[in-house]
Amino acid sequence: ISGVPPAIAIDRKDPVRTSRSSVGTMTELTDYVKLLFARQGLLHCRSCGRPVRPESAQQIQKSLPAAGRAVITFPHAMEGAAEEEVRRDLMRLGYDRLWQDGRIVDLADAGIGDDTLSLDVLADRVLLEKAPVQRVVDSLETAQRLGGGRVDVWLDGGERRAFSSRLHCALCDIEYQPPLPNLFSFNSPIGACDTCRGFGRVIDIDLDLIIPDRSLSLSQGAVKPWGGAAEGRMEYDDLEEFCRRRRISLHKPFGELTPHQQAAIIDGTGDYYGIRGFFQWLETKTYKMHVRVYLSRFRSYDLCPACRGARFKPETLLYRLEDRTIADIYAMNVAAALAFFTAYASGNRDEATVLVLDEILSRLRYLNDVGLGYLTLDRQSRTLSGGEVQRVALASSLGASLVNSLYVLDEPSIGLHPRDNQRLIRILHRLRDLPNTIVVVEHDPAIIRAADMLLDLGPRAGEEGGRVIYFGPLDRVGDSLTGQYLSGRRQIPLPTRRRRPSKNGWLTVKGAAENNLGNIDVAVPLLTLTCITGVSGSGKSTLAEEILYKGLARIKGTGQGRPGRHREITGAEMVRAVELVDQRPIGRTPRANVLTYTKALDTVRKLFAATPEARERGLTAGHFSFNVAGGRCETCKGEGFEVVEMQFLSDVLISCPDCRGRRFKPEVLEVAYNGRSIHQVLEMTVDQAIAFFADHGKIVRALEPLQQVGLGYIRLGQPVSTFSGGEAQRLKLSRYLGGRRGGRLLIFDEPTTGLHFADIAILLQCLQRLVDADNSVLVIEHNLDVIKCADWVIDLGPEGGDAGGSVVVTGPPEKIAASPDSHTGRFLSPFLEN
Repeated sequence: ISGVPPAIAIDRKDPVRTSRSSVGTMTELTDYVKLLFARQGLLHCRSCGRPVRPESAQQIQKSLPAAGRAVITFPHAMEGAAEEEVRRDLMRLGYDRLWQDGRIVDLADAGIGDDTLSLDVLADRVLLEKAPVQRVVDSLETAQRLGGGRVDVWLDGGERRAFSSRLHCALCDIEYQPPLPNLFSFNSPIGACDTCRGFGRVIDIDLDLIIPDRSLSLSQGAVKPWGGAAEGRMEYDDLEEFCRRRRISLHKPFGELTPHQQAAIIDGTGDYYGIRGFFQWLETKTYKMHVRVYLSRFRSYDLCPACRGARFKPETLLYRLEDRTIADIYAMNVAAALAFFTAYASGNRDEATVLVLDEILSRLRYLNDVGLGYLTLDRQSRTLSGGEVQRVALASSLGASLVNSLYVLDEPSIGLHPRDNQRLIRILHRLRDLPNTIVVVEHDPAIIRAADMLLDLGPRAGEEGGRVIYFGPLDRVGDSLTGQYLSGRRQIPLPTRRRRPSKNGWLTVKGAAENNLGNIDVAVPLLTLTCITGVSGSGKSTLAEEILYKGLARIKGTGQGRPGRHREITGAEMVRAVELVDQRPIGRTPRANVLTYTKALDTVRKLFAATPEARERGLTAGHFSFNVAGGRCETCKGEGFEVVEMQFLSDVLISCPDCRGRRFKPEVLEVAYNGRSIHQVLEMTVDQAIAFFADHGKIVRALEPLQQVGLGYIRLGQPVSTFSGGEAQRLKLSRYLGGRRGGRLLIFDEPTTGLHFADIAILLQCLQRLVDADNSVLVIEHNLDVIKCADWVIDLGPEGGDAGGSVVVTGPPEKIAASPDSHTGRFLSPFLEN
């Protein structure tokens, strides 16, 4: 085989779920920074804060004043020896004078008490302006040798300067161990904070979840886990008895009790366990599943009280690089870290340090180049969007500087504002010119137009796709569906009318200050299609997901973790429920498919079990499930394939030799409903199934929303884990189209992910249908076709990271396009004109 280069796939992975993974660990930056700190980090004493470094006699001599008297002494430890024995030892070494109380005294006349721990022995006294340099150096070396590395120099006025040739603070007499690289790793027990074990956060009870409404009294159930007087729980009875003893009102709102009374209920007293005591007792029962589930409802993560989120031990934070600890550097965003290390590298560094710095700077430059300059190095990977994860992976690959390789990228423009597309295009061109071969799966027109060759598949999706429609340069793409949208012959039309926000129908977030949000107030109109826009890192996801979604969920009693910092959310009473439709995969198991997701499989199984053939064989609905024993193939446990482990290679899936991928036993497959076996039903597409089960309204109602979101081509038995990002998000969207349940706020995180121009047109119809059903739709989006069709736009920025987090402009799309301060408006304007 010739002409096949090694391939690197950079796909849109779901963000890593462990809290240990960060931007720094994903790019291997932390591996190089810890080497740099172990080599160049300057230790500072934990007591006096002075730099601690081994100092030679020559270095000490250079640090002394040019003139004046200097007395050089070294410490001699008593170590429990008798006074006469100490005098004899010093006399034998040739030293018969001490430095005591700022003057020189003879050894014979010195007052040495039983409580004396150490003596300052006179090594030499010199006039610095007259004494030869070598004499001073020799005296210092001798003093260091006899003083175990320590030496003191006493200057005019009684000033003491303490030095040590070891990693030892001579002033405070504190010894330090030489640092190991893993001392600067929060993933190693050597460097990780002992309290949080390197996570930066600890899990604890959340009083806001335990006492969600402080306007309720204790008898009304202010303490949610214990209920009120009506429930009659044992814990409430204990609380009632305690309150009567302490004369604490059971009928006054909890928030009006005195701080002392509140503290007694929360922290407990000598004769009462309190809320904390109750949960500490529960911690001893966590071997029971239901206790762990119960505890999870009332706990949340808080900043580690020991390291304050730094993740490191106190010993690690004693080391500094240019007066910055390693936690300070990890708290920098990529752009700031790049400036810091560039300035540091400009100094005179040894060869090994230069090698480490080159690796650090290379990775930081690429992260900055792919538009991630706003991310901090300690940002957890699990908080990144799919597009950010992919661009971090892209930066890691670029840092390797491979040549003659094949890079396959899956929609690298996800999460990227149109302003930043040109930056990504330059990166891809630079990677191509190394040289490499770049294959990009993409829907963004700017990225497509920057390609050298276009491979267009189609003409439609599913069974109607899979053929090469066009392969060649862009200028001859022709009349395919993609070509029509690229040439402008086909467009997504502007809406004929926009919904105007109602005067009283607003949901308002006040004082949003999480991450980079600058204590802003944001009003979201209800019963409209609203877009949150802005460049990457401007605070869109923080506002929509961390504050609005989690804040409303907590108000509604369906807590989804602690909300981001904000003062209050007004208008929540106008929203019945809040839902988040994000880019995360629906499931990882191959057992989940369209029928199980829509719960239509239950009805299908009952239809098969009701056939005469099934009744004759004694087959129940359970026999037509591949998830339970009975009718499924036991060789593959109903999965249809077997996994062959390949040790150091990826596992291989082979079709089950017994059922040949059909999942069921032969006697189950012989049962037919209207001429089709259960396996043949699973092989149907959604469109085919709707026609086949036309007489069964329950099945049709479950599958029709999939057809409405453009997933009619999906096969019923296709594992959900194999869906593309766009397919998975549309499958989630379909769940909300059924029925006419209004009053919900639905938050979508870039729903155009993985969608073709034609699919976006279908998506917009679905979103409008949700609004028509009296729901409010809030969309985080960069796609200009979606933004131009919105009723209202909230543009954040003006830039990303520290330069973002402000409201640039709000209003209908026309107002955004007219704003001179909005990056979104600059790109939106042509879409509104044509």
